[in-house]
Amino acid sequence: MGIELSESDRKTLLSLARQSIAYGLKEGRVMPVDEMDYGPALQQSRASFVTLTLGGNLRGCIGSLEAYRPLVVDVVHNAHAAAFSDPRFPPLGPAELGALEIHISVLNPAEQMSFTSEADLIRQLRPGVDGLILAEGPMRGTFLPSVWEQLPSPAQFLQHLKLKAGLPADYWSDTLQVWRYTTTSFSE
Repeated sequence: MGIELSESDRKTLLSLARQSIAYGLKEGRVMPVDEMDYGPALQQSRASFVTLTLGGNLRGCIGSLEAYRPLVVDVVHNAHAAAFSDPRFPPLGPAELGALEIHISVLNPAEQMSFTSEADLIRQLRPGVDGLILAEGPMRGTFLPSVWEQLPSPAQFLQHLKLKAGLPADYWSDTLQVWRYTTTSFSE
């Protein structure tokens, strides 16, 4: 699971996410960050998602599903990408920065699920707890645990995740793969 994040670590990550976006607005590139300037919890390789909202509405969300770089670097890069590279939105403008709400989810390692049918998979889901990664060949999608707030039914959650992965909502196959993960989430 890794080192637990202190309140100070969480505040540091939220501050760095905002600084990364401000830097991107000014410099047009990702803010450089040296993980050695931060404590062990922030130097550890962890995957994260940065979600941006304006007035309660999604404004960008980009993340990593697998830990491959220090958490502090992952958050800085994902904050920049959420602000400027989410294909669902135009790049963030300077006027939006002040009202922007930043939410960070740090992922715990995903574990592959075993199931015998769609009904079996649905029975195993833990609403409000599980994030899911669904894959079928090259098709892949994920929902963070926070998506349960909009899709509280396990069957609905799974149907919408299939759609996000580019599959029909009623799709089922014996080769479908699903992993579950939990997150540590915090906001400004």
